[in-house]
Amino acid sequence: NAFELMANPSQTEWRVRDLNADPTLPFEDEAFEFVTCALSIDYMRRPAELLAEVQRVLRPGGLAVFSFSNRCFVTKVVKLWIESYPSDVEHVWVVGSYFHFTQGFDSPVCVDVSPGSRSDPLYVVMAAKSQP
Repeated sequence: NAFELMANPSQTEWRVRDLNADPTLPFEDEAFEFVTCALSIDYMRRPAELLAEVQRVLRPGGLAVFSFSNRCFVTKVVKLWIESYPSDVEHVWVVGSYFHFTQGFDSPVCVDVSPGSRSDPLYVVMAAKSQP
């Protein structure tokens, strides 16, 4: 939210945007070398449109990195996340498929970056924008 973003001293600019209402990104084509989506992909109702936008704003060779855990707000997460594909492995496959089925990305890679057995798991699925 805007209050959290304003309190972050390391950012230089930010935007608040409801990507479920409008998954377009307000940036020029090939504007970024790196795009992240932290702990939010499980709430996106239009992931194909969002990934197409991420692909559009990335420079060739740029990296899109999406992280997620098995924690979520059950009342807000998309049903697919908890009903159709409820396991961590299935979540990795779902996010990987978002990249796979969006034209213009190389094959996705997953990394388990969980801090240890006594904490929540944390996964990263990433893919580079294909080079021409």
